[in-house]
Amino acid sequence: MPAEVHRTQATKAAKPAAGAARPEPASPRTDPASPLTERQEARRRRILQACTQLAVRGGFDAVQMREVAESSQVALGTLYRYFPSKIHLLVATMQDQLEHLHATLSKKPPAGETPAERVAETLMRAFRALQREPHLADAMVRALTFADRSVSPEVDQVSRLTTRIILDAMELTDPTPDQLAAVRVIEHTWHSTLITWLSGRASIAQVRVDIETVCRLMDLTAAPGAGTPGTPGTVDTDRVD
Repeated sequence: MPAEVHRTQATKAAKPAAGAARPEPASPRTDPASPLTERQEARRRRILQACTQLAVRGGFDAVQMREVAESSQVALGTLYRYFPSKIHLLVATMQDQLEHLHATLSKKPPAGETPAERVAETLMRAFRALQREPHLADAMVRALTFADRSVSPEVDQVSRLTTRIILDAMELTDPTPDQLAAVRVIEHTWHSTLITWLSGRASIAQVRVDIETVCRLMDLTAAPGAGTPGTPGTVDTDRVD
């Protein structure tokens, strides 16, 4: 994998390509929680679209910061102020894809009768969307896998959005600790199934079985008395037969 140019080096050496916008004066790195101006949001949208197009065509290796800058018509130094590395950019692209999914699910929510069925349907819809663009899916998943602590805010945004999508599928606004723990396990399993499928080690049928199996945790946490030792719906670890 080609090494990324260090942010400060890129800022000093970057020269706008022909037709590219000049760098923003005193434009700080965009924090996930910071509000953007209309102009900044439009620029960020162009960057994400350029990244997506490159990843769709060639996957992780095809996303090079200089090419993203040229395609989105921003200076390379400006791009690095928005996204300090390719990993930051691809994780943000994953968040963008999940936001589109969330909007689609809001218009057409899952129709399963139980929380487990609705969550499984939701995750399989997300999986099918990624399946249509395997190079993009591989690039985003690899970025999440490679992300270090410097990308924690962006990764946290992806995790929070995934949690929100799952809780919405459950039609749950006030989850218990047990339910949140189950959501975390479901997220881990979904990520793992993506990796095994992308590497060719799991079929779509196996992915579905794994997702449907782990989603049954939601029904267990919703059972009467769940989370209270010694009551139906839980395992009493203190009991010895």
